[in-house]
Amino acid sequence: MPNKTIYVSDDDLALFQRAQELVGGNLSGAVTTALRRFIELEEGRLEGYDEVVLRVGHNGVRQVRFSGAMLGEYRDTNEERIEHIRVYRTRKGKFVMHAQYSNWEDYPQAVAGTSWVKDLTNWRRMLGVGDQDWGDFIFEIVDTLGELEGKIPDKLYERVAQIADRPPVEELDI
Repeated sequence: MPNKTIYVSDDDLALFQRAQELVGGNLSGAVTTALRRFIELEEGRLEGYDEVVLRVGHNGVRQVRFSGAMLGEYRDTNEERIEHIRVYRTRKGKFVMHAQYSNWEDYPQAVAGTSWVKDLTNWRRMLGVGDQDWGDFIFEIVDTLGELEGKIPDKLYERVAQIADRPPVEELDI
């Protein structure tokens, strides 16, 4: 097996020592794992993909992470709920639908006996501004875009279908 020598500055020595402790002494394995992750992320970034972290489950208690490019987004606030739906293309060519449905009847109310002023500080939540932190967060992976038809609003599906077969970033030589 060939040897490679890596020179480490005195300032970075503690970082390498900690990595070696975490992997049980095999620093080579830690460096290789870190380089694989770095190359995967950087190649994806160069191809137009970002690292995406999404909340999943009731009130978004879990998180998932993948490399993807957003193809389209839909938001609607009505009398019943707030809907926020996004569609991504993954680096491996699959499609991800992430939807958040926050029903007004489930809106977190101020706890009895607390100050109404405290609830007013949540004005962003009350007005539906920004991402909501309550409701059901749905995450679905499909192989083809056609599998999302009927699961997402028609307008969003049409928009995504128009750009789904194109590269995430179109390079212009101008």
